[in-house]
Amino acid sequence: MTYREQCQVWLDSGALSPSERAELEAVLDDEAELESRFYAPLAFGTAGLRGIMGMGVNRMNLHVIRHATQAFADVIRAEEPDCQRTGVAICYDCRINSRAFAEAAAEVMTANGIPVRFFEALRPTPELSFAIRYYGCAAGINVTASHNPKEYNGYKVYWSDGAQLPPGPASKIAARMAEMDMFRDVKTLPFSRAVEQGLVTFMGQETDEAFLSQVMAMANDPETVASMADSFHVVYTPFHGAGHILIPEALRRLGLKHIHCVPEQMVLDGTFPTVVSPNPENPEGFALAVELARSVGADCIIGSDPDADRVGLMVRDREGNYITLSGNQTGVLLLDYLLSARQRNGTLPPDAVALKTIVTTEMARRAAEAHGVRCIDTFTGFKFMAEKKNQLEAAGQGKVVFSYEESYGYMLGDYVRDKDAVTASLLLAEMAVWYAARNMTLYDALQALFEKYGYYGEKTVNLVMPGVDGQERMKALMARLRQDPPAVIAGEDVLIRKDYQDGTVTDTATGAVTAMELSGSDVLRYELADGTSLLVRPSGTEPKIKFYILTLGRDPADRDARIARYEAYGLSLKED
Repeated sequence: MTYREQCQVWLDSGALSPSERAELEAVLDDEAELESRFYAPLAFGTAGLRGIMGMGVNRMNLHVIRHATQAFADVIRAEEPDCQRTGVAICYDCRINSRAFAEAAAEVMTANGIPVRFFEALRPTPELSFAIRYYGCAAGINVTASHNPKEYNGYKVYWSDGAQLPPGPASKIAARMAEMDMFRDVKTLPFSRAVEQGLVTFMGQETDEAFLSQVMAMANDPETVASMADSFHVVYTPFHGAGHILIPEALRRLGLKHIHCVPEQMVLDGTFPTVVSPNPENPEGFALAVELARSVGADCIIGSDPDADRVGLMVRDREGNYITLSGNQTGVLLLDYLLSARQRNGTLPPDAVALKTIVTTEMARRAAEAHGVRCIDTFTGFKFMAEKKNQLEAAGQGKVVFSYEESYGYMLGDYVRDKDAVTASLLLAEMAVWYAARNMTLYDALQALFEKYGYYGEKTVNLVMPGVDGQERMKALMARLRQDPPAVIAGEDVLIRKDYQDGTVTDTATGAVTAMELSGSDVLRYELADGTSLLVRPSGTEPKIKFYILTLGRDPADRDARIARYEAYGLSLKED
């Protein structure tokens, strides 16, 4: 079926509202726009769905949400026979249409006989993960596009362990969606009727308190916080999103007295009017926070993304400027602090394990091993970290105390199985206080870790490939790298090639091919003669290929020179 024929199916369905029909009729003469909306459905993967909002199979809208939810309901009923008792939990963020999309998902679930626990208002993503586990739900849904621009929305799906779906159930949902008619095969029950019939239960303050009690139990050093509470200042911004209540409350309960929230960004607004992008990875988004921090003399700045699963950190350097730490750097600081604090408290398990992804800095391994803690790699994504945590602990092979990835995500404790900006913000603030009590900023602390563990450096180069042909260009690049692998990169010999798709390791000197533990993900890794590792991976949520640089320099200048050299190579891949 052509994209124009697909559009006509929508127009003839009788399911569109007058405004939805008018939106499609307005683009009928715009071939490029029409093709963009209907050339292929949004791909359903382990991260669910994510895309630009609008009418069409390649857009986020009520019909796509209902279609996905019907498939999810079918899989839940097949896989979780007790689901009519345990139900599902549904959450949403501040984005445009998020509440409406969440209610649409609830309408489909309840029509299929699956009761819903529905958050009364927007909540952080980690609280959804917690609620699934706390209430014993069969599954969960979160309507959010995380840190994407305002035009986007998304649909994350979770299993009964509180983690995002592993590949098996996700592929079953995708297969079921392919079998179903988007309009005829979907069951719905109006949200108001579902509430009246007792099929929807609202979650509110009681769930917040249960979640916060777990968060606060993660604190390590209340005495030091109490001793510094009068002098320590922290600035916080939720970037208009779901961290606006629980993160400041957690900091208050920690004992901090001077918590300065950026007023303009405490306003819930899915258009994110004060930032170009609500992403804590982008330093420019912190402009208002920096202005406030300077006025109050803040020791650090904490910012969470719209669904409060990622958290970014800005610290004051020796000249008094506020600089953004990378997710890698923040994670190493937090890992080193937590392991040290728990050793001091006597609460570090003897079989403690730290998890990181294959694209996360090797400095984390050095820090973990310096504390006698094993560090294990997983694929990118907290569903894989959750799966590894569950496997290790069920088999008695280790207790996972910290998990993180370079993209500003940190998972702590046993009560969530996803990124958690609420708990991470609490511990980042506690860490900053601990160093402040020793007359050190977090910038000073990071420099000390470089001197202790080595001058590690990392950078991610994003090769953006939007549009109808973007997916094909991404596939072509990955295929080319496999068919004609580079022997030399930026003047350095490639010693080892790893293909995480088939799990092979190739020694380029001998040609010997061996197997590794990890396989099944579209990632390539090159280990170079100078000790640098380069990885290439298509993004699972955005139209881009990510090129990761992980290196170790003799000193800061050598480290930075290496990053610049390999960054130029990474950018050249898009031009080939």
